[in-house]
Amino acid sequence: MAPGPFVVVGESLVDIVKPVSGEEVSAPGGSPLNVAVGLARLEIDTVLITQLGDDEHGDLVARHVAASDVRLTDGTVASGRRTSTATAWLDAEHAATYEFDLAWDLPPHRLPEGAAGLHVGSLGAALRPGRDAVLDLVAQVGDGFVSYDPNVRPAFVTDPAAAWRDLAEVAAKARLVKCSEEDLAALRPGEAEPDLARELLAAGATELVVVTKGAAGATAYTRDLRVDVPAPPTTVVDTVGAGDSFMAGLLAVLCDWDLTVDGEGSLEALDEDRLALLLEGAALAAAVTCSRRGANPPTRRELPPTWPQG
Repeated sequence: MAPGPFVVVGESLVDIVKPVSGEEVSAPGGSPLNVAVGLARLEIDTVLITQLGDDEHGDLVARHVAASDVRLTDGTVASGRRTSTATAWLDAEHAATYEFDLAWDLPPHRLPEGAAGLHVGSLGAALRPGRDAVLDLVAQVGDGFVSYDPNVRPAFVTDPAAAWRDLAEVAAKARLVKCSEEDLAALRPGEAEPDLARELLAAGATELVVVTKGAAGATAYTRDLRVDVPAPPTTVVDTVGAGDSFMAGLLAVLCDWDLTVDGEGSLEALDEDRLALLLEGAALAAAVTCSRRGANPPTRRELPPTWPQG
């Protein structure tokens, strides 16, 4: 029997950019939403569990995910609720000051039957009370596949030590943990990346830790291996959504290889060549996103026919 959909849970919002002059621009955003769209564009059957209001921003988000064939669960749109927003006020030098209007009180959900895996992360896995519903979904997976990208938002971190404890609680239940250099520096400043990766690998179910480094590429850690890959060459327009495209690329390759349904130990068993290929495929998806404006991940047809090979 073919596995069910891959499930992503977390916040959806609208990014609003207000320049000093000219018209404001609104675009759907939120790391989990971006990952879900990226996965679906890579032809992975994807369900997004999130919250939207019955307003124009909610309509914008719903149309955006539907255009990429991401399915929303029943009850996603709540009457009387505002869709979350993140407003960037730009000064004359284009520096941004951010204002957030976020609500995350996700009610309990049931994981779709036969789900191929669950991805959690960003504010959805950090902000209470909605975090509790996310952790309940993780518990429902049992011995199945969970991935986690903390995607730390410094504006919401008042206590780095407490934020790391929350991160570690979720990471211990995830087979795949993807962090950026910035995530680690925000919560554990001055500590060596390999040491933090080993700490995460030793804490629970985690078999693979991936650290992204922007233009410097990415590194994969298992208990026995370390693999580094460079970023592919690209003309960078902006880096919005690049990390989410990388995450979607990782998951799409693992789904293609059936490693999200192969059970415990499947990621730990990857050899150096396969780990490098996994990272290269994800990095290529991220590079395409960097080559165009906004969080606009590639479709599978926009990647080489041999993808994840270049």
